[in-house]
Amino acid sequence: MRDDIVLIERFPDVDDYLRVRAAAGMHPKTREAAARALPNTLYGVRLERDGEVVGMGRVIGDNGCFFTVVDIAIVPELQGRGLGKRVVAALDAWLLRNVPPSAYVTLVADGDAKYLYSQFGFVESAPVAVNMEYVMEAGGVKSTTHLDPK
Repeated sequence: MRDDIVLIERFPDVDDYLRVRAAAGMHPKTREAAARALPNTLYGVRLERDGEVVGMGRVIGDNGCFFTVVDIAIVPELQGRGLGKRVVAALDAWLLRNVPPSAYVTLVADGDAKYLYSQFGFVESAPVAVNMEYVMEAGGVKSTTHLDPK
């Protein structure tokens, strides 16, 4: 039942952020990276059950021309209950109130998450544009191993 899960308009702290990302199977982030990144959140929400963070999502960007939806994650035992949609709906409401005309709002959809995001107006941009990325590893090594099929 969803009633026991509360949406709070505040992003989790570093410990909860790292824990929920790991639980959801997302690419790990270092404590240093998370500590630097989270204060730059434009808007974020978290889902709590009995005081424990069980889901999250946030918007990052320059607050003018570019806004990016990131870190949509729900702990596995609560996935499939519409909680991701609840998080994205909260982020979408904030975007509608705060994004100026001409700004880009983007995200990277993993797997079937694209079906959730399409409910909020996101469309695939390929072949006009494609996502390109690498992960910075220690010593300035640019890695793409996270993209290898499992």
